[in-house]
Amino acid sequence: MADRTQSSIEIAAEPGDVLDVIADFERYPEWANEVKSVSVLSEDGDGWADQVEFQLDAGAIKDTYVLEYDWSVAEDGTGSVSWHLVRASLLKGLDGTYALEAVPGGTKVTYDLEVDLTMPMIGLLKRKAEKHIISTALTELKKRVEG
Repeated sequence: MADRTQSSIEIAAEPGDVLDVIADFERYPEWANEVKSVSVLSEDGDGWADQVEFQLDAGAIKDTYVLEYDWSVAEDGTGSVSWHLVRASLLKGLDGTYALEAVPGGTKVTYDLEVDLTMPMIGLLKRKAEKHIISTALTELKKRVEG
């Protein structure tokens, strides 16, 4: 079983506003630098995306992958958005969660991620890559929401 990496950031916006940016997958290439294209493949009856295809170009790691999402959110946007890997070429596993919590002055977003690659990678390097992915994603999310 792979190790999980976790980090948090506070964003000066309501949880619902943060959730709106997270759920707007087609716009990820505008603010998530390593995401080159996104296609929503299916949605549930509430309009939440169920399966989403991403094209990633993160230097040495280039892949097209599909994630399946689980939306456990309240009307105010608090709660969690989780995903797991359905298919990919290079990735063997990609499980994660954004947890959104209302805090004074905004929203605390906690990102939990577990990545598994088809190619062998030393655990220390893998955790470093996960930390980079999380740090970049949270920073870019904060800029997008607050900008």
